[in-house]
Amino acid sequence: MTILYLMAAKAEFGPHLAARIQPVMIGIGPVEAAVSTTKALMERRDNLPRLVVCLGSAGSNRLEQLGVYQAISVSYRDMDASALGFPRGVTPLSDLPPTLDLVPHVAGLVHATLSTGGNVVTGKAYDAVGEDMVDMETYAVKRACQTFGVPLLGLRGISDGAETVSRIEDWTQYLHIIDERLAEAVDKVESAYAAGEIDLTP
Repeated sequence: MTILYLMAAKAEFGPHLAARIQPVMIGIGPVEAAVSTTKALMERRDNLPRLVVCLGSAGSNRLEQLGVYQAISVSYRDMDASALGFPRGVTPLSDLPPTLDLVPHVAGLVHATLSTGGNVVTGKAYDAVGEDMVDMETYAVKRACQTFGVPLLGLRGISDGAETVSRIEDWTQYLHIIDERLAEAVDKVESAYAAGEIDLTP
């Protein structure tokens, strides 16, 4: 196996991506993503992928809506043990930094930083997020990949964030465009992988 693709929801998986990849669907949110990614890697433990690519939609109130970005780092915005004296984002009693690196910038892709959490960020809630964009899975996927020693590349298309989200259609209305643009990004990843241009350090 070479590249394993992971996505959270079938709503994000349109005809353009379907013409290129068959991802494992890992579910929405950090818990589902962690369980499903671990299961997928365990099932492949005798033939692990050389690279995992987690892709899908994201929110941002600062990046271009409908733009596609490579996440070069990810943080865990749900973790807050500051009442015990730990900096926000740091998992207590672990050696994990608050931000984890992902596969370094791949030529032809625009890079950005990513925050993962179990909530849909909208409106004023973006003020508390220091990263460029938000999702609900990538940090969990990264931790599972670390356990198996497999590098993770993140791709995210900005589906929402410019305006307040109040219904599911605010997320889904542009996913057909995100599908097409993520497919173009997948082509760039595949070309870079085939040329040996992707740093595969876990």
